[in-house]
Amino acid sequence: MAVQPIRLFGDPVLRTPAAEVVDYDKELRRLVEDLTDTMRDAPGAGLAAPQIGVGLRVFTWYVDGELGHLVNPDLALSVEEQDGPEGCLSLPDLTFDTKRALSVVAKGWNMYGDPVTIEGSELLARAIQHETDHLDGILFIDRLDRETRKLAMKAIREASWFGEQPPTVKISPHATNGFGL
Repeated sequence: MAVQPIRLFGDPVLRTPAAEVVDYDKELRRLVEDLTDTMRDAPGAGLAAPQIGVGLRVFTWYVDGELGHLVNPDLALSVEEQDGPEGCLSLPDLTFDTKRALSVVAKGWNMYGDPVTIEGSELLARAIQHETDHLDGILFIDRLDRETRKLAMKAIREASWFGEQPPTVKISPHATNGFGL
């Protein structure tokens, strides 16, 4: 249960697809707590495990006063779309309008291995899609049209945080369970 450093754009872990969770154990529950603490501290609407250097398919969200998490998500997206501002804790202080499905039905498991289904629209749907993208090694800027992506890349290169080194690799308690660093 601790706030962890958030990996920034350029860190390879953000472009690496995360592994399925197979052990629903104390280490997974600690990871969910770390994700929650880090997300709330940032503050953010969601945070995926790769953003704290852990290559597992887990994310948390905090939207409209609702706190939750999902393990090994599988999404069904609506055909109807929304277009609105989106940002990312791994790309601080940058926001660009991004198209997403208006609603989502997300199926997966909680940290105890119980099946769950989350239905959301608008901001919750956006957060769930954004965090699931992180688990697939996709950043929201990848979803921008060509011209807007060029503007985003320019803003990233000009950002004060761009080029910062990732935190020093240390043995984390999650590493004992096959969690990536």
